[in-house]
Amino acid sequence: MKNNGYISWDEYFMGIALLSAQRSKDPSTKVGACIVSQQKKVLSLGYNGMPIGIDDKVIPWGKDGEELETKYPYVCHAELNAILNSNHDLSGSRLYVTLFPCNECAKAIIQSGIKEIVYLSDKYHGTNSSIASRKMFEMAKIKMTHYQGRVLNFTFEEMENE
Repeated sequence: MKNNGYISWDEYFMGIALLSAQRSKDPSTKVGACIVSQQKKVLSLGYNGMPIGIDDKVIPWGKDGEELETKYPYVCHAELNAILNSNHDLSGSRLYVTLFPCNECAKAIIQSGIKEIVYLSDKYHGTNSSIASRKMFEMAKIKMTHYQGRVLNFTFEEMENE
């Protein structure tokens, strides 16, 4: 079926998640999330970053070395931020996310009532965190869909003031 030049709902919502990821200051992994109601209304957005009030210039963004000298104990993931940013009931909603959720985010997703995850990348598929997430999602009957649609590319250029 011809789409007459417009994008699908999945392309639209994954595009919003991709755009949200561009807000992240993480130099190596930018992740975005978009939570959508059953009526296809955006309920919340999130991206990975430091907690509110934490100076992201002071906390390390590195991935290697002693744990407290890396980003891992400090960063809030995109999914958690989207859940915490919402002032809506998320029961029955769908989460579009650019990276498959870790086990910690999986717990928050389950507790919030989200019923489907649509994810773009699954680069940590074989890790314990990802395996635990899948196990919990299956037990909680949360649908996991690997996004197969078109990936929208964004080009950002500075505009001159006229």
